[in-house]
Amino acid sequence: MTRIWSQNSYCIRRKVGALLVKNHMIISDGYNGTPSGFENICEDENNETKPYVLHAEANAITKVAKSNNSSEGATLYVTAAPCLECAKLIIQAGIRRVVYCEKYRIDDGIRLLERAGIDVCFVECDFDFENR
Repeated sequence: MTRIWSQNSYCIRRKVGALLVKNHMIISDGYNGTPSGFENICEDENNETKPYVLHAEANAITKVAKSNNSSEGATLYVTAAPCLECAKLIIQAGIRRVVYCEKYRIDDGIRLLERAGIDVCFVECDFDFENR
């Protein structure tokens, strides 16, 4: 489902989706993109990601913060390995498990999550949007 949700992103370079699940229910979702009210253009004229683009994890966590739900003890499913900044948000949000399916060349976010005692699980997935 996170792969499908990632397709909502307007980002060209990379599309990432995230779902927060608690008690077998989706309590929040997110995909990478610009903040609410901004143009839906993630890259600048040099094809660099704009500095204010939010990651999918950050969008899911801030969305649940605006709701009546709590992410305490939840599982975060995300298409890409969380970065260091998102790992800090995940820890502070009380998320207890992270499942991801795309490794990233920098693994400091994953290492921080493991250090914090969060259950981190890499799952092989080969869903191909081009040939579905």
